[in-house]
Amino acid sequence: MKNIKTILFFILIATGFEVFAQKFSRAEFYQAMNAHDLNKVNELLTDVQAAPAKDRDAFEGFLLMVKAGLVKKPKEKLQYFKSGRIKFQTAFNADSSNAEFHFLRLAIQEHAPKIIKYRDNLNADRDYLKAHFKSLPLATQQAVIDYSKSSKILRPEDF
Repeated sequence: MKNIKTILFFILIATGFEVFAQKFSRAEFYQAMNAHDLNKVNELLTDVQAAPAKDRDAFEGFLLMVKAGLVKKPKEKLQYFKSGRIKFQTAFNADSSNAEFHFLRLAIQEHAPKIIKYRDNLNADRDYLKAHFKSLPLATQQAVIDYSKSSKILRPEDF
């Protein structure tokens, strides 16, 4: 009887870990970029904890800045944007040769209100992204192409 309980315990643990294991998906991450859905952004803020450590802060910072555009209260908007910007810029500064980070920054800067004054690197990020497009993961390449279809600074023919 004790062995059966032990076996059941381990089965529950194993299946529990499988069920609760978070899996980061770049494709889902980029879908949320266009979803304008606060619930989806909140889900991804949890999921992003499973992202590779070297990318985690950039993705989380990006999502916080996206979340800033989705909440209603101005104080919350500013709070989320500031904390996201700090987290993202810290990660960006630590790995400024990461083309995906240039894409994320470009996407935020292109849509950030002018009053926030976070628009200084649009052209530099566009040029870097064009030059390093092939180094991006496939899901990110697809996101860049999809994004370029509605962007004012990127065009699909750039890639």
